[in-house]
Amino acid sequence: MRCVLVINPAAGGGLSAKVVGELTDHLRAVCEVRTVIATDEAGTESAVRRAVEDDADVLAVVGGDGIAHLAVQACAESATALALIPAGTGNDLARSLGIPHEPVAAARAAAKAISAGARQHIDLGKIAGTGWFATVLCAGFDAKVNARANRMRWPRGQRRYDVALIRELLGLRARSVRLETEHGVRDVEATLIAVGNTGSYGGGIPICPDAVADDGLFDVTVVGEVARRELVRILPRLRTGRHVDHPAVTTLRAKTVRLGGDNGWLAYADGEPQARLPLTIRCTPAALSVACVPTHG
Repeated sequence: MRCVLVINPAAGGGLSAKVVGELTDHLRAVCEVRTVIATDEAGTESAVRRAVEDDADVLAVVGGDGIAHLAVQACAESATALALIPAGTGNDLARSLGIPHEPVAAARAAAKAISAGARQHIDLGKIAGTGWFATVLCAGFDAKVNARANRMRWPRGQRRYDVALIRELLGLRARSVRLETEHGVRDVEATLIAVGNTGSYGGGIPICPDAVADDGLFDVTVVGEVARRELVRILPRLRTGRHVDHPAVTTLRAKTVRLGGDNGWLAYADGEPQARLPLTIRCTPAALSVACVPTHG
């Protein structure tokens, strides 16, 4: 069993040599490991793609949702299983799969899964002309919050998203969106739209609370036109998933989603910028193999 371990040493504010050593030791106890220290995004992308091209049995990545997103691009529809060792701010994909939050515990769990041959096969979203995503694609208010948070250097952690959210509220504005699925077409005035393969984004916010990663369907959440004051009332419900009960919120399920409209919105997926609307997204069943114990079913 061959494993390539790609580490972002800056994740989580910086990983100590002791922690890196423990992560490596757990994996080496069950398989042959080649370790790559990635110093930038280009180096990370090259390392994960080479691992898959070289037919590694497992690609293990240490870091946050950024490195997870790059690994998904490489592992999608391949024979290489992905092992996630979360060490970032959001860790939404790892959270959705029930992977331990603490890096050493996650490495221990990954080693057990590799040794046992345990795999969870999950769906991925495919953005036409762009790439894959594993968690949530969003456009509108929440995408703008994501973009602002990515530009900020302070505060760290979840507080950064909270500050970005407050600042984006000042420029809140609904826009016209055409939402097309295999079930029909809707023209809506929307504050935000989220297309979920998994349930959460932004470090555990359950924007699509009923989404399941292996059911072959997206869960779509649409927040319609609301005043700033009303959105402030909706936002606390996001933490518990109760926002879906608000009259301004619509949910639906679909295999294919096209988001259109002359609104200039830039979509984000897995916390990364993708493309401006219009764009088309298709759910691809069982497109990713993850070295972890299935969380359900």
